[in-house]
Amino acid sequence: MTNLLTKAEYTAIAESLILPRAAFIDGKFRTGTGPKLITRNPATGEKLAEIAACGSEDVDLAVARAREAFDQGHWAKMPPAERKVILVRLAKLITRNRRELAVMESLDGGKPISDCEGVDIPESIECIKWHAELIDKIYDQTAPTGDDALSIIVREPLGVVAAILPWNFPMLMLAWKIGPALAAGNSVIVKPAEQTPLTALRVAELAYEAGIPTGVLQVLPGDGPTVGEPIGRHPGIDAVSFTGSTETGKRFLIYSAESNLKKVTLECGGKNPAVVLSDAENLDHVAEHVVNAAFWNMGENCSAASRLIVHAAVKEPLLERITARLRDWKTGDPLDPAHHLGCLVSTEHAQKVGSYLSGEAIAGGKMDGPYLPPTVYDVSADDARAREEIFGPILSVITVQSDDEAIPLANDTNYGLTASIFSSNIRKAIRAAREIKAGTVTVNSYGEGNAATPFGGWKQSGFGGRDNGIHAHDQFTEVKTIWIDLNNPKDGDNVG
Repeated sequence: MTNLLTKAEYTAIAESLILPRAAFIDGKFRTGTGPKLITRNPATGEKLAEIAACGSEDVDLAVARAREAFDQGHWAKMPPAERKVILVRLAKLITRNRRELAVMESLDGGKPISDCEGVDIPESIECIKWHAELIDKIYDQTAPTGDDALSIIVREPLGVVAAILPWNFPMLMLAWKIGPALAAGNSVIVKPAEQTPLTALRVAELAYEAGIPTGVLQVLPGDGPTVGEPIGRHPGIDAVSFTGSTETGKRFLIYSAESNLKKVTLECGGKNPAVVLSDAENLDHVAEHVVNAAFWNMGENCSAASRLIVHAAVKEPLLERITARLRDWKTGDPLDPAHHLGCLVSTEHAQKVGSYLSGEAIAGGKMDGPYLPPTVYDVSADDARAREEIFGPILSVITVQSDDEAIPLANDTNYGLTASIFSSNIRKAIRAAREIKAGTVTVNSYGEGNAATPFGGWKQSGFGGRDNGIHAHDQFTEVKTIWIDLNNPKDGDNVG
């Protein structure tokens, strides 16, 4: 982990920040035509910046510039090794400005500075570097056609693609989208969440400094109706990669169907289970992973394990270890590195999460303004807290009397993003991992994989593709077959 500064030092950085206040279009900051967008520090309610946000006219302009850049080929037709050099340079510039970006991210979203410095920014840098290094290492293919023909199967960039970002991991999700999209040679238009636009705007500026050509990376701040929907319906956009709520994600399928049938990839919500079977050993280890899975990033995480499905034989000793571990998970000022949890992203979201607080809690259970400490409830399988995506630091504990009950219960959800299995019997654990309907299943641990492993969901957690790994490039490329007939020309053919 990065060596952390003190709260006073982070506060000093915050006070010295020059925050972006306009869209980044055609290689420069430009005043948008949409309504003013005020971004606030959710920990204090204070205004951070008033941004001249975008409207549909700005979407039209950005698409035109993006298409022009793509057709000119300054980026799309640049040799892959040269694109790699520029993206590596971008990663270096982000590294050089990492503390500024970490503080900006913490202020904008209420995220704990320890996570921003130790997880979000380093993983964002690694993601961009990973895809940069992949550019000149993805080989095209030939198909077995016999001696009479040669079939070449190639990947080509789509053209103009859009990335719609969530507010919970603004910087990291930006990297997940632009890493493979730019590596493939596309022009990219980014719409950050209206709550957290700052780091995307700053990274666009750094990308231009790194040498990415004008029009190839643009950032349009604004809300869903004024920017998101016009992007989804725009006939000049070839694909949309979306991360956010399932409800909003479904709208982009409608926009696509009613416009130009653009490609749509959705990474949506989750109600992810952590399944602890009767033979789970080292319950201290299990408790560590369950706590991290449920409460990391204030539970504002689509892969959060918000359902603990636990066998009755190990329930009580496990809950004792979970509650003991929570004493170290302090909640408070996001710029204080002593705090594991910051605040919820907005007043509206805090009210939504607070609506799930009822009855006697095993731990936590009381809001303090925008703050909610780690909260644990013992619930039945049909309780709303066990079925609905809360997106807050609330863990629902569901008891089973046999291991056979656990997997069907884990699958009893509309979602299928991630899951975790804890068992000392590796054959049982692997069989359970196979049976769970989710995009990522971890065994005796919690996690999402890394930059090399595809991430995405089943059912209403995902659609149309994956983030991360080589598979992420499938979102942003089209496969073409080039068929070359090798037969000798017939008599009389013009053979030149």
